[in-house]
Amino acid sequence: MAKAIIAGASGLIGGLLLDFLVQSPVYKDIVLLVRKELPLSNKKIKQVVVDFDRLETYEKEIRGHAVFCCLGSTRKKTPDLDIYRKIDHDYPVQLARMAAINGVEQYHLVSALGADAHSGNFYTKMKGETEEDIKKSGVRCIHIYRPSILTGDRNEKRVTERILIRVMAVINLFLWRGLRKYRSIPAETVASAIYKQSLIHQEGVFIHTSDQIKDIA
Repeated sequence: MAKAIIAGASGLIGGLLLDFLVQSPVYKDIVLLVRKELPLSNKKIKQVVVDFDRLETYEKEIRGHAVFCCLGSTRKKTPDLDIYRKIDHDYPVQLARMAAINGVEQYHLVSALGADAHSGNFYTKMKGETEEDIKKSGVRCIHIYRPSILTGDRNEKRVTERILIRVMAVINLFLWRGLRKYRSIPAETVASAIYKQSLIHQEGVFIHTSDQIKDIA
């Protein structure tokens, strides 16, 4: 019986991943690192309200089989780029380092398609740097997921994203072979792939692009 730690369970992928873990016969304990308690009631779940700027004070909670990091923000929600970087880079990296110190076997990171530490774009560069720093954390097994445009029901309204999803539904028809990774992807498919990969015992760094995520799920 395994223990999971999730950061970002209030998000689209994190919430769906939590559903898989709750239903799983493999995971007995699920620790949620949250800013404020979520309206959840399940005997498997333990919610820990944390100050992510003082993540080191919650070190004892970051112990188990796997850490799932689904943290992330948007420019609209976080216009301050320094705070944006904290959420998308600093917190995930610190979490990985703490996981390594505590002997956590696996670290799963939800990144983004196009992540590249050498990119001239702030977002893709930040995502790429996050990946590179997590690779150096020392966790024995690291899975990095790079989904394309996500589809699914979000709690908040994102008008631009909804329009893009509709456009992608048409564009998807023309994306074949090497272009498959650019197709939009259901958030539930990503969550399913993450869960399934967590059941495999292996070591190394594994990067999954959107098309590969669909194949895994």
